[in-house]
Amino acid sequence: MNKRLMNVLILGSGGREHAFAWKIAQSKLLNQLFIAPGNAGTLQFGTNLDVNPTDFESIKKTVLQNNIKLVVVGPEDPLVKGVHDFFLNDAELKNVAVIGPQKYAAQLEGSKEFAKEFMVRHNIPTAAYKSFTNHNLKEGYQFLETLKPPYVLKADGLAAGKGVLILNDLQEAKDELNEMLTNQKFGTASQKVVIEEFLDGIELSCFVLTDGKSYVNLPNAKDYKRIGEGDAGLNTGGMGAVSPVPFANEEFMRKIEEQVIKPTVEGLQKDNIPYKGFIFFGIIKVGDEPKVIEYNCRMGDPETEVVIPRIKSDFLELLIAAGNNDLHTKIIEFKKESACTVMLVSGGYPEDYEKGKIINGLDAVENSIPFHAGTTLINNEIVTNGGRVIAITSYGSDFNQALKQSYKNIEKISFEKMNYRKDIGFDL
Repeated sequence: MNKRLMNVLILGSGGREHAFAWKIAQSKLLNQLFIAPGNAGTLQFGTNLDVNPTDFESIKKTVLQNNIKLVVVGPEDPLVKGVHDFFLNDAELKNVAVIGPQKYAAQLEGSKEFAKEFMVRHNIPTAAYKSFTNHNLKEGYQFLETLKPPYVLKADGLAAGKGVLILNDLQEAKDELNEMLTNQKFGTASQKVVIEEFLDGIELSCFVLTDGKSYVNLPNAKDYKRIGEGDAGLNTGGMGAVSPVPFANEEFMRKIEEQVIKPTVEGLQKDNIPYKGFIFFGIIKVGDEPKVIEYNCRMGDPETEVVIPRIKSDFLELLIAAGNNDLHTKIIEFKKESACTVMLVSGGYPEDYEKGKIINGLDAVENSIPFHAGTTLINNEIVTNGGRVIAITSYGSDFNQALKQSYKNIEKISFEKMNYRKDIGFDL
């Protein structure tokens, strides 16, 4: 890929993809930007295409028609289904760069067991664990008896962020294990269940962009998964995020780099697993030590809505370098300010909610960036089209200032049954 202007396609429709579009649109290397399928917010920065990210034949048509040279994959689903492999195996597409790992590597996210075995093999600190299927359910019960509560049960496969249970009662843990394995509580995702020791600490997310050999660290972040204040209630896709993470000092970040990030990228090379794209490290700080809770093979959401705004460098330039295997020639610069985001969600989310509610007040937002997550345009009105609707991101001298700015603008926005957490950053 040379320095001439480039057509880029982003796959996905959430807040993460809107943040990508917002940042890529600022690049001096961009010609045209396409988003498939995008949302009402991405329209500002490029052309939305009515194409499903897992419909590979339609994606192929789109890429060839629009002379696209770089594809950035937002969500995990197309990666786990092999969108990158599809490109590599197609004579007309194989020279198009895809940012997102191939199917085999995407198992780092797609299979909890694959990820655990990888960590053990490469001495990456993580919780003790064992995995079970319906055939050794009794051994699963016995393993639970050896652990102290709370008990952590994880569906092996992808369950849209809902496949993890943390239970205090041993009998309840056994019953749920039976539900997952025998009655397929999470469908095929829970044909295998990983049981692991509970780690007590505070969590953060770290991110790198890698070409498989070199990598650049992106800003760290902490997100808030529960629907209710004080981290109560059901798990969601994320209700807000803060970057940088105040408790992650230089010394702790150095430990993450040495004990987690480097051995992960080197482990991929040792195992001959090509990897081009983002790696998300879900980290828990236990005492002063980092342990890995999970890997994701893409950027987190809503963390992307605070990580991307803190990148000072030309993001497209970094993506092109990753596609070209010359990331080692690049350095990344961050903005000094903190960034925080608060997610506005539909009433009832994460359970049943209604779509199609008109969103008012977006044009009154000042000094914040509204990243659309679940929105669409109907009759020239922006309406809700998902559980998580809009992330309001702001900068500040510290996270408190940034949050204050986001909350100030949220007061101007309304839609029927709008809900949000008023305590993002409460534990910092």
